[in-house]
Amino acid sequence: MELTHFDHAGKARIVDVTVKDDTTREAVAKGRIAMKPATLDLVKQGALGKGDVLGVAQVAGIMGAKRTPDLIPMCHPLLLTGVNIEFTIDDAGSAIDIAAIVKTTGKTGVEMEALTAVAATALTIYDMCKAVDRDMTIEYIRLVTKSGGKSGNYVREG
Repeated sequence: MELTHFDHAGKARIVDVTVKDDTTREAVAKGRIAMKPATLDLVKQGALGKGDVLGVAQVAGIMGAKRTPDLIPMCHPLLLTGVNIEFTIDDAGSAIDIAAIVKTTGKTGVEMEALTAVAATALTIYDMCKAVDRDMTIEYIRLVTKSGGKSGNYVREG
């Protein structure tokens, strides 16, 4: 297997996708942000002074997906056809689980956009809650599934 972002001389390059067919593509990435139970309670109650933490974080995740090629040098600018950010509150683990579902029809996949969306979402939650909890940790950002394209489908095991 070869790394596609390097040319024959070992220099970085953006992958040429000119001859690839447009296909429907989707990627799901997940992650979590763990925090003190009191912080999680403040988020759930909407009692932080900066506003609706999850609402703002959701918008940040969508913006992160859309701005991925501005942050990751070798990513192609893509016309995203769908970005959805979902939250699951884990009271027992004192955490918020984040899922980003990103879709497009095009020549290259949206894995990086989904991963960036999760990271931007988690970082926004951290930013909005850091005044009361600097011990929060952003954890387990990973690609869960991807579909479409020449390489086919991927589903993370476990």
